[in-house]
Amino acid sequence: MRRQRQAKIIATLGPATTSVPRIKELFEGGVDVFRMNFSHGAHEDHQQRLDVIRRLEAEAGRPISVLMDLQGPKLRIGRFTHGPVRLGVGAPFRLDALPEPGNQRRVHVPHPEVFDCLREGHDLLLDDGKVRLRVMLRGDGFADTQVITPGELSDNKGLNIPDAPLNMSALTDKDRADLLYGLDMGVDWVALSFVQRPEDIAEARRMIAGRAAVMAKLEKPTAIDYLDEIIELSDGLMIARGDLGVEFPPEEVPGLQKRIVQSCRRAGKPVVVATQMLDSMVRAPAPTRAEASDVATAVFDGADAVMLSAETAVGDYPGETVAIMDRIIRRAERDLHYAIQRRQSDQSPEATAADAISAAAAQVARTISAAAIVSFTFSGSTALRASRERPGVPILGLTPEIRVARRWALVWGIHPVATQDIGSLREMIRRSVEVAKSEDFAEAGERLVVMAGIPFGTPGATNTLHIPWVD
Repeated sequence: MRRQRQAKIIATLGPATTSVPRIKELFEGGVDVFRMNFSHGAHEDHQQRLDVIRRLEAEAGRPISVLMDLQGPKLRIGRFTHGPVRLGVGAPFRLDALPEPGNQRRVHVPHPEVFDCLREGHDLLLDDGKVRLRVMLRGDGFADTQVITPGELSDNKGLNIPDAPLNMSALTDKDRADLLYGLDMGVDWVALSFVQRPEDIAEARRMIAGRAAVMAKLEKPTAIDYLDEIIELSDGLMIARGDLGVEFPPEEVPGLQKRIVQSCRRAGKPVVVATQMLDSMVRAPAPTRAEASDVATAVFDGADAVMLSAETAVGDYPGETVAIMDRIIRRAERDLHYAIQRRQSDQSPEATAADAISAAAAQVARTISAAAIVSFTFSGSTALRASRERPGVPILGLTPEIRVARRWALVWGIHPVATQDIGSLREMIRRSVEVAKSEDFAEAGERLVVMAGIPFGTPGATNTLHIPWVD
């Protein structure tokens, strides 16, 4: 099943997309990666959906990637004695560690780490930024604030602290239990929430121990201060724009999106643009023009994948949403502006044999009008470097490792194929031609650009480039 586009689609599964027909509809409509949101649903629910995906993968003969998204720490206020309260501008309001239900003057915060990090002048955001408080005084187990943006507060609303890093792990006890379950299930990517600093990635990596790829979700302002280090320690990044838009002024998010995408491009790490991409389609059969432009902008910027959340998890039109996103991406990639943007954002190859070969492959493919670039690799790194070059032709990623093929399903331009191991250069060329024909990437009389490492099976040994004819 060849996709007629290079950027990939991630769709979140949920109550609206649990049945076999629904999941099959999404896959056939264009989904490359299925996201399982571990903030919701029981372990058994996720296992059932993964079983459906793996059966579908076997039937279709195309690797499908599964991304588990960990909940991470969720800061919330406590409950109120008599229901919601209304806070007016300039009113004093205390956050404290007392467990009693709150009132018009105070509320419990069940996170002692919050008080340790606060300083006078810090702003606090409640209920996704609908209410803003400013810290006037901090003491042992309390913070006296003044209401800057008025509004209504009710039980257990979220609390965001954009001005200060919190001294808490990105992994809660729930996350650790979920992670172990997901790894035993066989997920391909793990999205790590609440990343603030490089140490958060290191802790997750120790638990995962190579069983899945690690994706850092950028949703905290403090993470931007360590952007390059977080990119280096991660296998991929997700730009969680909804959370970024709460803690950053909304006018800063578009520029941040472009900066993060370009940083990932330079590093050769896949990057996902997520949140509210076609949000109106949760209840409407068609997106707004602004939403269509938003998806196209992410494609023009060079994102590897765009993600659907509530649109497919709980929306009324999950199949239609995937179909329209597929059409938007394909149309954007045919636009002249897209080709110009891709050329202008070309990255200089690093001083390695793999980058030299990958850059040469892209140049050769363009010069001879090759049908595709074929990368044969065990570790997956060669195809990732080829994707970094953003060549003007598809990349066929061949590997005997199914786990590698599944991870590639999220990466720009790579059509993953799990194939048998090979033992010689002649066999590699023959297999490349066979797969290119059977997967509908090349016809007789066309040429391929094939790159690999010799001796075979040596990670990072990309050193060979061939240009076979398709017969």
